Amino acid sequence: MSFTTLGLNEALLKAIKETGYTAPTPIQAKAIPTVIESKDVLAAAQTGTGKTAGFTLPILQRLSQTQPHMKPKQIRVLVLTPTRELAAQVEESIKTYGKYLPHSSTVIFGGVGINPQLAALRKGVEIVVATPGRLLDIAGQKGIDFSALETLVLDEADRMLDMGFIHDIKKLMKMMPKQKQTLLFSATFSKEIKQLASSLLHNPVLIEVARENTTATQISQVVHPVDKSRKRALLTQLIKEKQWSQVLVFTRTKHGANRLTKQLSEAGIGAAAIHGDKSQGARTKALAAFKSNTIQVLVATDIAARGIDIDQLPHVVNYELPNVPEDYVHRIGRTGRAGQSGEAVSLVCIDEHKLLADIERFTKSKIEKVQIEGYTPDPSIKAEPIQKKQQNRNRSRGASPRNGNRNSRSRA
Repeated sequence: MSFTTLGLNEALLKAIKETGYTAPTPIQAKAIPTVIESKDVLAAAQTGTGKTAGFTLPILQRLSQTQPHMKPKQIRVLVLTPTRELAAQVEESIKTYGKYLPHSSTVIFGGVGINPQLAALRKGVEIVVATPGRLLDIAGQKGIDFSALETLVLDEADRMLDMGFIHDIKKLMKMMPKQKQTLLFSATFSKEIKQLASSLLHNPVLIEVARENTTATQISQVVHPVDKSRKRALLTQLIKEKQWSQVLVFTRTKHGANRLTKQLSEAGIGAAAIHGDKSQGARTKALAAFKSNTIQVLVATDIAARGIDIDQLPHVVNYELPNVPEDYVHRIGRTGRAGQSGEAVSLVCIDEHKLLADIERFTKSKIEKVQIEGYTPDPSIKAEPIQKKQQNRNRSRGASPRNGNRNSRSRA
């Protein structure tokens, strides 16, 4: 199948060709014609499957079919995302594919000044990509008009629920017209997602291109058992001996990300941290340095990493295993994209054995264990299982707050 069979106009096909893509991914092949037909969609697609183009391309096609007169502050399309990085990536995709079309777009998120965003809306844009918290702030100032909204997209809806955005989303929905197209994309079809979909979507077309608990076959996975106190030394050795040039490293907490970044830098390895406490400028700078290979290592928490989109990322390291098995799938899905091979390495101490067992049960596969010489775990060290309360605390530290503080969430 080629893009020419999906009902896209010449301007879009020209832009697609310039990106180097020749054939649609499974999610694109299924979603593009459905969205063009104005149907609601409930789609399960893991990261790296091409889902962003799966909704941006048909939305641009639909916009091209009519040219209504728009008043200031009115918009035709709204894409809601959980993080600033993802919002920026989606808007970049819209600009890339819509480069030969007259449609305007802007991105809205917290952590930066609100006045330029208000000015852009007053000037008039058709497509807005936003995080819920900042958008609700703007709506509260009557800075945006949803009356002409044609299409609403909830991207990574499962993560928005995890981050506590459901109340903001419901408030925003009350401001929108009932007659509109709604597209909901999620990595999983959890009970909560199905409940949300039933309240927002009208006779949706169900699209599922990969099971929620599967990992890409082109990603090699390995576990290196090691004592907690020796993880940093082992990671340093692996990076230097294997000459890894681009490594995305996951920690559970923001504090842990900062500490590891400092330790790697002291060991002569270029590194930067990216998490919710970093300013938008710092996060953008770190990501740009990582993409350009100016630094070797990007240390991230789960939430911050959801917006990282790098086509050929060769290595992902779980410095600490995630508390939730689904997050393991999201993490390693950052590598092995678009048919490329990738490597996912997990440094696992005795405290994390239960977490590893949960991951293997969830993915229905055993991960190869390889002991690195000189790093055999001390058998006298006893496990200290992570308590449920501590799991929740660690998870919230690595994510945006869920305490109902809208301004804090808008900085995600």
